[in-house]
Amino acid sequence: MSLDALLKKYFPAVVLGLLALAAYFQAAGLSQLLGSALAPQGTEGAQPSPLSARLPAFEKPKATAILERNPFDSVTGPLVGEIDVEFPQAEANQVDEIHEPLTAPACEGVKVHIITESTDPLWSFAAIQGPGDSHPTLRRVGDPVGERKVAYIGFNPLEASPAVWLEGGPLCQSLMFVEQPTARPAEKKPAQADDAPAAPKGGPSTVDPDIKSRIQKVSDTEFNVDRGVLDKILENQAELMKSARIVPEQKDGQVVGIRLFGVRPDTLLGTLGLQNGDRLESINGFDMGSPEKALEAYARLRTASNMSVKVNRRGQPMTIEYKIK
Repeated sequence: MSLDALLKKYFPAVVLGLLALAAYFQAAGLSQLLGSALAPQGTEGAQPSPLSARLPAFEKPKATAILERNPFDSVTGPLVGEIDVEFPQAEANQVDEIHEPLTAPACEGVKVHIITESTDPLWSFAAIQGPGDSHPTLRRVGDPVGERKVAYIGFNPLEASPAVWLEGGPLCQSLMFVEQPTARPAEKKPAQADDAPAAPKGGPSTVDPDIKSRIQKVSDTEFNVDRGVLDKILENQAELMKSARIVPEQKDGQVVGIRLFGVRPDTLLGTLGLQNGDRLESINGFDMGSPEKALEAYARLRTASNMSVKVNRRGQPMTIEYKIK
């Protein structure tokens, strides 16, 4: 008898068997649901899962193994434990020497030609000629000068002169306006009643009559200058310019020129037509707001046949022409 014939013959029995099997599984599922619903609440007597008992507790990883090996620095070695670091102790005499920078001794073999001071010490520049240098070089804080380096560029009120301080040993300073040594004065005689009072010390020095006679004023903005006077000014600029104070002036964060203070008619700058409070902006087209341009203008003055100086006087621009003969 074929399978089709058997299924047709016993088909009701097959259907009833499948229904009975489905009813059994349905009854088993309902009994589980009822049992869980009617079971008492609480975890008393509950046994921990065997899987959870086998899992280890979570621990925060430690970097001890990495510190012991220190794979990033084989020279230093392990970083575990206390590390002894020896810091060099400053000598007592060096600490005392930097307490009074205004009275620091002069630097030997160092000459300062030009100083441009900024409110930010790192942006102050100076044309410095160090030991063994054939010409001045523009330097700022941190740059080397021989075996030393620049510590600060600014103004020394005690000496009434811009100055550069150098470190790398005992602190020293190099003044831009260095007073030339003079002969020892003769023994003072008792003052007479008709003697004129002495000039106050440290006041603005008047221009040398020999220099003044060789500067011819054509107008307020035009002068004729003897070349020998120009050479003498460049050679003794520290002494001749000591009466004036030069301060860089900024506008909108940019240096726009150099403001002149302490200028009187009987001083060198006054004889050359400049006035107190003038702002020097350029010389022969070289911007005085740039230390590099100012140094270049200074280097070309000896060979120049004329000089055009642009200043700002009481807010008004003007140009002063000098013919060098």
